[in-house]
Amino acid sequence: MTRMNNKIALITGAAGGLGSAIAERFAAEGARVLVADLDERGGKTLVEGIRNQAGEAEFFALDVTSRESWDQAVAYALEKFGGLTTLANVAGILHVAGLFEETREGWDRILAVNQTAIFHGSQACLDALVASGNGAIVNISSLWGLRGSPKAFAYHASKGAVRMMSKAAAAELGRYGIRVNTIFPGSIKTPMSDNADMSPEQKKRSDEIHAALLLGRQGLPEDIAYAALYFASDEARYVTGAELWVDGGWNTV
Repeated sequence: MTRMNNKIALITGAAGGLGSAIAERFAAEGARVLVADLDERGGKTLVEGIRNQAGEAEFFALDVTSRESWDQAVAYALEKFGGLTTLANVAGILHVAGLFEETREGWDRILAVNQTAIFHGSQACLDALVASGNGAIVNISSLWGLRGSPKAFAYHASKGAVRMMSKAAAAELGRYGIRVNTIFPGSIKTPMSDNADMSPEQKKRSDEIHAALLLGRQGLPEDIAYAALYFASDEARYVTGAELWVDGGWNTV
């Protein structure tokens, strides 16, 4: 398939969950993919799988909280692929803590990975994206960047920030041919969501949300991958600053 022919994509958090689904979909559609993650074993396994399907992929051990690591990742993409057209900011973490119990350490860690990493990555990739003449940034926020809930104070803060960072970047970068769009996943079955440390009350609320979803099921990583594919492809060449809810109707209930 060819929806991403001539695209070179750096994807963070690509060793598992949403990131690996996006990397696999982009590669299947013709993109050359830099799988970026601290999970070397998972990342290299994914690269091997992509290559076994005749795709092109490389692995880079990226610490998204480090600007130096970002600069090295971009240099690696340029060395291996000769350019960069696409950045997918997917890496994210979650821990369950409300305002009463959140710590400064927990707050700082959530914002470093979920918010500040997007600043570092977007800035580190700018020159290469401008040089491509047809750059795209796809940011993964969350429905929790639009709605509040108890017991996830820092996560809500970080994902709400991603929304406005994306809009600000879209407003600034359009003149350079770079599109910036945001996906808001709802309840998606990933290792992060499965391993969330929820209280019985929170688990009950989660089950109620799943039961009320208009499409009757929890989402899968590939549901997000197809949305990212649209934003990253030339099919969305006239789309920037856009927001796409991929939530099974959760935000409508």
